[in-house]
Amino acid sequence: MYRVRRFAVRHAHAFERLYAGLEVVLKRSAPLLERIGYQRLEAPVAWLEKHLKGFLFDCQMCGHCVLSSTGMSCPMNCPKHLRNGPCGGVREDGGCEVKPEMRCVWLDAWEGSQRMKHAERIEVVQLPVDASQQGTSSWLKVARGEHGAGGSHEVR
Repeated sequence: MYRVRRFAVRHAHAFERLYAGLEVVLKRSAPLLERIGYQRLEAPVAWLEKHLKGFLFDCQMCGHCVLSSTGMSCPMNCPKHLRNGPCGGVREDGGCEVKPEMRCVWLDAWEGSQRMKHAERIEVVQLPVDASQQGTSSWLKVARGEHGAGGSHEVR
């Protein structure tokens, strides 16, 4: 899975476009999804999201997806769960201080973001993760209009 995650970062521009298309589809589908019932859809959509994003990005299903802001590198893969940049322990070779065999998630995030049309999104400060949302679908949040800019706010 690690190789696939690194592939997604190397092709961040393509995944950014794919995500933008998915966002349009989800927002346009909102009336239909609402009629079906978001509560009824939560389990099957979360299952699909977990498996698809898990395979592609090693997604940890935090419920507040910020892949489009972090170069398609899931910050929840950081052993310290840092959402706004690397810790001070990145090794000289780019390895993580906690898991030296793993490249720092934030080095990947920076490199991936530089391949994206909206590279500036990596500078947006991410809000802390609400642990009660763990395992829920961020896709359904997008459809409901509850998931703007990855649940973040910009600090100027």
